[in-house]
Amino acid sequence: MGLATAVKRLQASDAESKVVVLLTDGRNNRGEIGPATAAQMAEALGIRVYTIGAGTQGTARVPVDDPFQGRRYVNMRVDLDEPTLQEVAEVTGGRYFRATDRESLEAVYAEIDELETTEIQVENFTRYGERFPPILGAGLFLLLLEIGLGQTALRKLP
Repeated sequence: MGLATAVKRLQASDAESKVVVLLTDGRNNRGEIGPATAAQMAEALGIRVYTIGAGTQGTARVPVDDPFQGRRYVNMRVDLDEPTLQEVAEVTGGRYFRATDRESLEAVYAEIDELETTEIQVENFTRYGERFPPILGAGLFLLLLEIGLGQTALRKLP
């Protein structure tokens, strides 16, 4: 699930509020640390995990790159593991959300944004750069080309 990696990265953070937003189908198919163990690690470090179960039950069309046929879409079975996602959220003091399409995912992110309000201080700067040299170079090239061609048979006839 990648949750253990996120927890490890936040471990050294001195942020006031430590939060992980986990968008997943909930299946643990990577890594050596299981979701329950990662959730306990997060809880011990005071990290809240908001889990979002993405996708629909049944099948979904997924792009597959085939070296012979190029990119094609195949139907793959989607098994959303909601109990695991709910458990992870509950253990860490977060919440579980369900998103079946883009609109519901945007609504979930908006709700999480309202739940987690931490003010941060940001420094913005604008980098200015001159953009005229290429245009000036092109103009000078055309001017020299006109002067050069004016001395050949391509000059203007009087």
